Amino acid sequence: MTKIYIDADACPVKNEVYKVAERYNLPVILVSNQYINLPLNPLLKMVVVEGGFDAADDWIVENSQDGDIVITNDILLANRCVKKSVRVLAPKGNEFTEDNIGIAVSNRELMETLRQTGEMKGGPAPMDKKARSQFLGSLDRIIQSLKKQGKL
Repeated sequence: MTKIYIDADACPVKNEVYKVAERYNLPVILVSNQYINLPLNPLLKMVVVEGGFDAADDWIVENSQDGDIVITNDILLANRCVKKSVRVLAPKGNEFTEDNIGIAVSNRELMETLRQTGEMKGGPAPMDKKARSQFLGSLDRIIQSLKKQGKL
């Protein structure tokens, strides 16, 4: 059965995922290095990992599999999951695939270099209604695709 994994530390679309998961009766596993309060819902499970910087990422990669969905803005985590045939969706609605993950990793490295040299400051724009709507549409498309493939 398809599971939705959330890289939960800084995910701005948790509530949207909860609603979609309820509609499709899909389990959601939130993975973080600290406890996050969850609504009372048997579909939701919290996993708190201990360890280093990438402990939550490592747990998600180890436990997710083909047919699952990972919600993350972490491009390196997305890259690792895509290599396992896991569907990966960023909070603003763009899906990471084999076709675009290489470019995303390269762009991440470029942006990191620009920030380190002081040529670029700040981070991504905050979430707005349009981005949340795009996320919901993309998540629904992924779920429908998995359903057609018999993975749901």
